[in-house]
Amino acid sequence: MPTGRRIVLAAALGAPFIRTARAEPVRMRVSVDTAPGHARTVSIADFLKKLEAASQGEIAPQLFDSGRLLADRDVIRALVLGQIEMAAPGTWLIAAYVPEADFGQLPVFYGQPIAVTHGAIDGIPGDLVNDQICRKLRVTIPGRWIDLGFTNWYGTRKPLASLDDLRGLKVRNSGGFAQPWRARFFGAIPTTADWPDVPLALAQGNFDALQSTAESCASARLWDDGLRYGLIDHQTMCEYIPMISETFWAGLRPALKTLVTDLWAANIGAYRANTAAAQDRAEKELRARGVKLTVVPPEDLAEQRKRMIADQDEVAREMRIAPAIVARVTEAVTAIN
Repeated sequence: MPTGRRIVLAAALGAPFIRTARAEPVRMRVSVDTAPGHARTVSIADFLKKLEAASQGEIAPQLFDSGRLLADRDVIRALVLGQIEMAAPGTWLIAAYVPEADFGQLPVFYGQPIAVTHGAIDGIPGDLVNDQICRKLRVTIPGRWIDLGFTNWYGTRKPLASLDDLRGLKVRNSGGFAQPWRARFFGAIPTTADWPDVPLALAQGNFDALQSTAESCASARLWDDGLRYGLIDHQTMCEYIPMISETFWAGLRPALKTLVTDLWAANIGAYRANTAAAQDRAEKELRARGVKLTVVPPEDLAEQRKRMIADQDEVAREMRIAPAIVARVTEAVTAIN
């Protein structure tokens, strides 16, 4: 963020917020299906706490975590129906409505540094996707997306020493087209399961491995359910997109709308940094709990990415990502590399 913008923002957030006369606070129900200690849940909880304080109680948020209110697959419909006011579903779920939201799963991102993903989602490709989401789903996106972290492979009984070891395994994914495609690319058998169902399914042997992040595995204590191996290939940087219902947003006075977006802008950098740190801590925790993690060498990642990119046009068609978005993504990645 430019220095001038930081100064203006700091002044705006530091200025006293004058609450208007209102009989009742504005209720703000927020749903996530991750556990209280998960980085997304922690970030959203922090944002809501700051929003309530900065609005002097004019906005009264209530966070429902761990899927207590809704699974993430149901939050978009709930936003449209006015059953909740805010959520942050994963791009792989939003892709059911706006396929381009999941462009970060394209083969060109496989094994790439986080800066490559940020350059695309914070640039023109991300702006184009945000416009589509707001228009099609009748929501407001208050700012930049929340990092979940790099997705890797994690397994139970069979050691994972190389990508060849994925062949024949039944691998859980969280939905969409790209994750199952990537599993099949390496000879695995994809299956989809909601995150709250993963621990029991893993313990019961319903699948052999899963595509997930270190932090998600650690926050759910999956070592208690049989997790023993990990294959670290940074196959994609998964993202959550913050979404506020159009009805709720329309009911806020301008000063409150500005407060929401300014607070998000002021904190999203820290939330991303915290997520990265949480992923690092989670890897250490997994190792300490006896999970053997193998890092795929950079040259293998580059080789596999080259093979995947040869199929990128086909993958994009199957993901229903418009060629114009693919072109903008290619331009963004090329500019960074």
